[in-house]
Amino acid sequence: MQLGLIGLGRMGAGIAERLRRDGHDVIGYDRNPEVSDVASLTELVARLAAPRAVWLMVPAGAATEATFEEVLGLLEPGDTIVDGGNSWYRDSIRRGEAAAARGLRFLDCGTSGGIWGLQNGFCLMVGGESEAFASLEPVFASLAPPEGYGHMGPVGAGHFVKMVHNGIEYGLMQAYAEGFALLEAYDAPIDLRAVSALWNHGSVVRSWLLELAERAFASDPALERLRGYVDDSGEGRWTVNEAVERAVPAHVLAAALFNRFDSRDDNSFAMRVLAALRNEFGGHAVRPA
Repeated sequence: MQLGLIGLGRMGAGIAERLRRDGHDVIGYDRNPEVSDVASLTELVARLAAPRAVWLMVPAGAATEATFEEVLGLLEPGDTIVDGGNSWYRDSIRRGEAAAARGLRFLDCGTSGGIWGLQNGFCLMVGGESEAFASLEPVFASLAPPEGYGHMGPVGAGHFVKMVHNGIEYGLMQAYAEGFALLEAYDAPIDLRAVSALWNHGSVVRSWLLELAERAFASDPALERLRGYVDDSGEGRWTVNEAVERAVPAHVLAAALFNRFDSRDDNSFAMRVLAALRNEFGGHAVRPA
């Protein structure tokens, strides 16, 4: 298929490369001219054959809103916009309505996989009309590992599922961080890299996050090169807010979010574990010790 891709950062570049390797024609636009295939969004749209498909991979919030509005004015009825970023699902519902009013189709695609998506594939959670989803299914199939993509429901459902996914991610990471902090406090030295590797062989708590912990401990056993400052990109807050609005108990998810706030005032070992994991799976910036 032919696809216009807007945003060639860490994940966007991986998406473009994975699609090209599978035979798709990807035309990319980025504000950085050194990585962009075209000079403007107008040129991007002009190079796409109708019906066009344009995938947004830009930061959630103002950047996505501005890009969406510009693309909305350039596309024609029958074209499709995909938002693959971490947008708030209610914004996606609103954007879907704005697209429909102009005869355009809109898909909100929660995208998980971080900087490892190029190698391992991206997990895709897609919301929108069934016909729009089916029209781009070859793209989703190329991006995802086997059984790694799915249609979640109407517009908004994809980003809602991704929001909850990220909230759970917060909780899992917090549990690992606290556990390793307790191991680090033992009376005799314990090889945390070895524990990470051991637990991934038959243990109930085995996971990809543990594989990443093993990588982090292998390169910096005591995580001394990191400061235990852990940012939050917004999805954890949205998840907790939704739990409050819907009266759904979410003790672990809320505590994990609040612990990230705590991290900004100290340099605990648990927070250094969290920082290391975010850097390993997503390439997120860390603060040196």
